[in-house]
Amino acid sequence: MLLDLQLDGSPDRALARARELADAGAAGLFTFEGPHDVFLPLAAVAGQVEVDLMTNIAVAMPRSPMHLAHTAWDLQLMSQGRFRLGLGSQIRPHIEKRYGARWSPPAARMREIVLAVKAILASWQDGTRLEFRGEHTTHTLMPPTFVPGPNPWGPPPVLLGALGPLMTRTAAEVADGLLVMPFHSHRHFQERTLPAIAEGLALAGRGPDEFAVLPQAIVAMGRTDEEVAAARAGVRGLLAFYASTPAYRPVLDVEGWGEVQPELNALSKTGDIATMFSLVSDTMLDTIAVAGTPEECAAEITRRFGDVAERICCYFPGYDPPVDQIAALGAALA
Repeated sequence: MLLDLQLDGSPDRALARARELADAGAAGLFTFEGPHDVFLPLAAVAGQVEVDLMTNIAVAMPRSPMHLAHTAWDLQLMSQGRFRLGLGSQIRPHIEKRYGARWSPPAARMREIVLAVKAILASWQDGTRLEFRGEHTTHTLMPPTFVPGPNPWGPPPVLLGALGPLMTRTAAEVADGLLVMPFHSHRHFQERTLPAIAEGLALAGRGPDEFAVLPQAIVAMGRTDEEVAAARAGVRGLLAFYASTPAYRPVLDVEGWGEVQPELNALSKTGDIATMFSLVSDTMLDTIAVAGTPEECAAEITRRFGDVAERICCYFPGYDPPVDQIAALGAALA
């Protein structure tokens, strides 16, 4: 499997970090909607480092499909065909209260956004008339002045992040690939995600070879017991945050832990972080995340996803593993 790693930090430090991760064996780098813009770090390294680049994810609802298409098109040019546009929906409070945008049922909205972006990209590449009419967005005007012309590397793939069956089915029906949200268990992936993918592909009349599945793994990695313990502490914090969110309860329900979600949600509102962490048991951590030495983590990732995916996105929350351990993980996955 190929290893994709998060390119975090600000754009002014992105190139140095990208080179470091590429030297450690990363096949791809991805950004997410955090404290910095999701696209600018990728623009800073595109064409400078020979790795694949991806947004994972860019929050789509507050953005126009036209803006998304233009940015993706230019990053595809700058990276010489190495860019993938990963889109996601976010939850309602963030859309309305952080972005100041309008909320609507997410699966239907994301379906429309993906189709609109792909229609715009296709019109630029093939010269076909732009004629997209949806419930939330319409794109029917494309004067020659605003057409960038065919991309020598082809249009970038458009991927969709999903967890629940409805969004996963939507991704398999209209997107080029699925970004499996990192908060999941192997059982949830097998029992909920894969059947939804099959349903979506059947609706679209597509085969599995026409659709990429990109799982994501939360990793607690180290060489010594002390290093693994420190990494597990960072992972435990992220899992507590994810598990407090109502949208992620289905993962807990599959494993029989659903009752902890409202308790964590209530604690998150009072700021009782210590109690939140204590509710994430070792069993929960080892079921949802991956922990151990680089070789042990690679073996577990391969067990979970090796038969359905060619690459894996890895997160190291709350800690920064040494470059030699990242290299060992990449080598073991390869």
